[in-house]
Amino acid sequence: MTQDQQLSGFLEKELPASLELLRQMVGINSFSINKAGVNRLGHLTADAFKSLGFTADFVPSTNPAYGDHVILTRLGTSGCTVGLITHLDTVFSELEEQQNNFAWRREEDRIYGPGTMDIKGGTVMIYMVLRALQEIAPAIFEAITWKVCANSSEEVLSHDFGELCLAHMPCQQTLGALVFECEGRAGQTAALVVARKGRATFRVTVEGRAAHAGGRHHHGANAIVQIACTIQGLAGLTDYNKDLTVNVGVVNGGTVINRVPHIATAELEMRAFDKETYDWAKQSVLAFHGPGQVRAADDGYACQVTVELLHETPPWPRNPGSDRIFRIFQEVGRTIGQTVVPQQRGGLSDGNLICRGVPTLDGMGPWGENDHCSERSLDGSKDQEYVDVTTFIPKAKLNVFGLIKLCESSLVESNLPKA
Repeated sequence: MTQDQQLSGFLEKELPASLELLRQMVGINSFSINKAGVNRLGHLTADAFKSLGFTADFVPSTNPAYGDHVILTRLGTSGCTVGLITHLDTVFSELEEQQNNFAWRREEDRIYGPGTMDIKGGTVMIYMVLRALQEIAPAIFEAITWKVCANSSEEVLSHDFGELCLAHMPCQQTLGALVFECEGRAGQTAALVVARKGRATFRVTVEGRAAHAGGRHHHGANAIVQIACTIQGLAGLTDYNKDLTVNVGVVNGGTVINRVPHIATAELEMRAFDKETYDWAKQSVLAFHGPGQVRAADDGYACQVTVELLHETPPWPRNPGSDRIFRIFQEVGRTIGQTVVPQQRGGLSDGNLICRGVPTLDGMGPWGENDHCSERSLDGSKDQEYVDVTTFIPKAKLNVFGLIKLCESSLVESNLPKA
């Protein structure tokens, strides 16, 4: 029996138990601000990996509203480390799940439910992969120090988790970090993530001058008119040729229609892949700060525009480290009959936070659709998040053989046994 056949047979036997673990995970509401639910899921996860020899550290988030991050460790003999990254939280509150009847439900090859693809299915994928390595590549399983790192609050961008991961994955000893967000697809071809956009969020506040809209209109400086002008300028920074987008998502202003409005606000985000474009765009947004062009007719009083940088997550640009790991998995894919292509993804993940310290590859989870969606319509135009059961075994095979190849080269250099 070949190693490929041995792995396929093992995974087929393991799949029912793995899906049962997924069912238990999906049954726990782990909305980012449901601290008790997130912690309950964290302990369930730790208990599952305990059977593989992992010990658990529960690390409080720097924000007390969020649950504990979980770091699972299985020490190896070689001094080499591999990080496997997931998160515990989802975007669905208990009320939303109840209102939309959004719970574990299997329909043929689809399993619906909160987190089935984002990212509880990814956590189960990690478990399957490690079980398989223990079975078919015990020398590598024992040699590597495995770090399974689970973010309690990825959906709300808790940056402290990135620092925690890097503290547990020393740069010189870490072969790579694999992030188990859902697999990308190009038709039926698997896509692994080698880069992600960075994101900065801003608040724009315009202070004008109020006036009676009938008798003193000429004395007023209309904050809504000014913010409309500012928004047009901000949106105009978007440049699809540079993969740069600026999106104004929230606008508020005014109080009553017989008053020239004195205040207006907008909130927006900016995203870009490469650091040069990102930095230029950030400074371009901040440059709107200062006196506006909307002025009172009688004395020239100018609206004042204030731009605040609220939060930012740096880009994960295309880089040699990620490309090297990707090529390993692409080559492995060819040997087992799977076509694998690289993908640059606009959304954020924990990969943005750790790529600066260790080579990182993302999209290692199973495939599904409708992440972050809980609604379902009778006409089928809206559907809930689901994971495709048929993708678990092929993706687990790619992950197992990819990890074997990634680890073997380093173990050979250390004169340690191969699989």
